[in-house]
Amino acid sequence: MSQSAVLLLNLGSPDSTSVPDVRRYLQEFLGDERVIDKPANPFLRRLLVNRIIIPSRVKKSAHAYASIWTPEGSPLILTSRRAQAALQQKTGLPVALAMNYGNPSIPDVLRALVAKGVTRVLLFPQYPHYAMSSWETVVVKVQREARTHAPNIRFDLVQPYFADADYIDALVESARPHLARPHDHFLFSYHGIPVRHLTKADSSRAHCQCVADCCYTPSPVHGTCYKAQVTRTSQLFAQKAGLEPAKWSISFQSRLVGEPWLAPYTDAEFERLAKEGKKRLLVITPAFVTDCLETLEEIRVEGAEEFKAAGGEEFTHIPCLNDQPVWIDFLASRVRRWQQTGALAG
Repeated sequence: MSQSAVLLLNLGSPDSTSVPDVRRYLQEFLGDERVIDKPANPFLRRLLVNRIIIPSRVKKSAHAYASIWTPEGSPLILTSRRAQAALQQKTGLPVALAMNYGNPSIPDVLRALVAKGVTRVLLFPQYPHYAMSSWETVVVKVQREARTHAPNIRFDLVQPYFADADYIDALVESARPHLARPHDHFLFSYHGIPVRHLTKADSSRAHCQCVADCCYTPSPVHGTCYKAQVTRTSQLFAQKAGLEPAKWSISFQSRLVGEPWLAPYTDAEFERLAKEGKKRLLVITPAFVTDCLETLEEIRVEGAEEFKAAGGEEFTHIPCLNDQPVWIDFLASRVRRWQQTGALAG
């Protein structure tokens, strides 16, 4: 009899806020060829990452992590652990958690699943939207590591759920207490990607083996670019929440310098909206299901400072779905569908 389990996949976090730990994390993260893919030559790319980008960022990044760290550790890891436990209790299935970068690592978790006799796993990337540098890279990494560490496990895959009605419902429900407060504008801030990734991702999906080799069925959203997906999420949310068209907009955060990224940029929008007289701002970050450095420090702290420095007065970052009951219910509903039908859960 086969033993089934669920594997939640997320980005990751340094083991601590020390500079050596942050440096190791950045080397793994920024060294991913799907995250930083220029220059094409691997040697030159490693040179750029390890000799230029990381030395210029590591101390600042360590300080940023320290500003959000809790006595128990990384907010991303701690919240993910709570969601893992809640989902396991809700479904009665073993639920594992792995990070694309850092710990718990994908190889370690795969070996643990094999040791427990697991033969079928539902992969559940904690990314609502497809992007080469997020959803694709973690799925490909599981596929690659499974060949060595778990060759006999069958993997089924939850596809990006950016337009899933139940996901939109969960997102809106999580935001309702904040929407009930007076506000002048509602901003959707999504993680940015280089503009050229929109076309490169379409090309990479054409020959990517992640679906053919380890997934239950091909993705129904291939061919839908990241920008179209985040726009659709925002539109569906706005319709469900009853937002007036003139009172919401989309922006993109967390860019690197050196080439055009998706615009408008979130930090520039904070300034623009404040100078246009928007005194009370609500910000939601739907590309992230778990609060992390990019939401807690970049938006909740730096974003609030930027907005108020430009003349804004009230700044509210709506927390990510995290381990809220509506999010656990959504995860559990997809797990149950998979258990009952054996079909793709996304």
